[in-house]
Amino acid sequence: MQNTTTALRRRGVLRAMAAAAATVSLPAFAAWPDKPIKIVVTFPPGGASDIVARLMGEQLAHKLGQAVVVDNRPGAGGSVGGSLVAQAPADGYTLMLSNSTPISIGPFALEKQPYDPVQGFTHIALIGSAPCVVMANPKSGIKSMADLVANAKKAGRLDFGSGGPASIGHIYGELMKNALGLNMVHVPYRGGAPMTTDLIAGVVPVGIDVLTAFVPYFKGGQLLPLAVTSASRAPLVPEVPSVVEAGYRNLVLDNFFGLSGPARVPADVVARLNAACNEILAQPDIRNKMHELAISVSPGTPAAFTNFVKDQVGQLAPVVKAAGVKL
Repeated sequence: MQNTTTALRRRGVLRAMAAAAATVSLPAFAAWPDKPIKIVVTFPPGGASDIVARLMGEQLAHKLGQAVVVDNRPGAGGSVGGSLVAQAPADGYTLMLSNSTPISIGPFALEKQPYDPVQGFTHIALIGSAPCVVMANPKSGIKSMADLVANAKKAGRLDFGSGGPASIGHIYGELMKNALGLNMVHVPYRGGAPMTTDLIAGVVPVGIDVLTAFVPYFKGGQLLPLAVTSASRAPLVPEVPSVVEAGYRNLVLDNFFGLSGPARVPADVVARLNAACNEILAQPDIRNKMHELAISVSPGTPAAFTNFVKDQVGQLAPVVKAAGVKL
């Protein structure tokens, strides 16, 4: 009888210890987040990245029950903000609205690469992508990608404008130059707005930039879109052919938007953030707002997003280095 009682007591103690151990192991997931979360944007306020970060941040705050603060840290081709996030504690409280500039371009345009864009981050959720657009002044005589190539070869040179050195428009022009064997000369501007002014005035015949800001100029006839740089047509401008349709399959490039954190963010935090982002992107109102920004939403897994980043870095890093782009 005594042995039976002792055994029962022993089982009770073991059960209590197991319950205590389970309780100790849960708070890492259950307690997060217990303070505000910061999303670093590597561009000034008002641009597409800033708009996407604020839109996602507002929705994440509702999903996670904590405030989400947007912190704009522009500079050095996105590497100022990128470095801040790469060096932050890997606790899920400092994130970055990642895109092509701080991940696939900026780090390779600096004398000393400040971080590894793949291994230096935890790539949590791909939000979506927006193509660039190759466009021309209507009076330039360039009405298609074929015209652009023919004119560049005939003249021996083609000037093109972008939003600045190491911008995605600049790097796409370098990609075209290498792939098509053209003498394309980059004319840098301090942003998309001054480039647009000179393109409309005919100071430069061709411009390349992210599609979002240029749709009104296409509709007004001030600028002529030649092609979007995605594999298929962009829903925001369905009348504009893709570079694939134009016969240039090797010129596909999308400017992506995603949520990334420092390397080694805990897996349970990554899973919760990824699930929240995917739920947000499934909402019709959010999809409509993204559509207005020319962004095609692309929910998926952290692994798929990491592979996407690897592929784009592999595509663009050699172009940046070959072009000698320096920041």
